[in-house]
Amino acid sequence: MSATIYEFKANRLDGTEVSLGDYRGKVLLIVNTASRCGFTPQYQGLESLYQRYREQGLVILGFPCNQFGAQEPGNSEDIGSFCQLNYGVSFPMFAKIEVNGKQTHPLYRYLRTNAKGFLGSSCIKWNFTKFLINRDGQVIARYGSLVKPEKLTKAIESLL
Repeated sequence: MSATIYEFKANRLDGTEVSLGDYRGKVLLIVNTASRCGFTPQYQGLESLYQRYREQGLVILGFPCNQFGAQEPGNSEDIGSFCQLNYGVSFPMFAKIEVNGKQTHPLYRYLRTNAKGFLGSSCIKWNFTKFLINRDGQVIARYGSLVKPEKLTKAIESLL
């Protein structure tokens, strides 16, 4: 089991493989996203956090997932266009992944193991589950879909 998130890699929407080690020393907020979900307007709050704190070292990483009600049916181009046109998303977005089940992306297997959900569950319950990572690559907290991005301000500031 990896000691930090820096040992993982993921593909950006354009297919480019990125090492999470590229984000070493940053505070990260990692979110599984969807374009057709009741929580989709959280993109706006996530982008606001990113704009407000990116100069201080916050990076938000979006990971589209189609496992919850098939609410992310598009391909990478569709997802990128939707995020940009509707919410002006400028934070890094990655290619669609699975966050539960046999095909769970290794990063999400690590996140789920290191920050349990409600009643100790490791499974992701829905879109827009958020994981806060400190500058050392350690998982600090997990927030469910109902927690709006703006409610994370104090937690983020404490790590910056």
